[in-house]
Amino acid sequence: MYSKEQSSQLRQTFWTTFGQYIAPQLSADGLKINWINYKTGIKHVNFKMLAESRSAIIAIELSHPDAGIQELFFEQFKELRLVLADALNEDWEWELHTTDVNGKTISRIYKDMDGVSIFNRNDWPALISFFKPRVIALDDFWSTARYSFEALQ
Repeated sequence: MYSKEQSSQLRQTFWTTFGQYIAPQLSADGLKINWINYKTGIKHVNFKMLAESRSAIIAIELSHPDAGIQELFFEQFKELRLVLADALNEDWEWELHTTDVNGKTISRIYKDMDGVSIFNRNDWPALISFFKPRVIALDDFWSTARYSFEALQ
């Protein structure tokens, strides 16, 4: 068991390591990008990567405070479902109006991986191998799909 400080330090070290590993990768538009804090350019649409003690998740998170508008964004993603699946080379889970860890209503499209821990350095290669191709694929998808969402802002 790790103390809160040790836990925080391990998380920070993992994300720094991941950031250094993926930093040379340019975006689909050929630009340098902060992969860990990916900016979609659309308010309330975020790409999230989260690693915990027993699992990891990468997600497109829709967090608009108005549930109706959040659903419009979700429906727009559904219109692009085949394009997204083609970019990702896999199907992801879709959840409309679920609750995040803070009790906030969100919708998300995600892929998770069980049996890995950010607190086990031996799992870090598996975590990096999980996150890297998927965040790059999300960027590739988003480089053209984002224009479909600008009218919804």
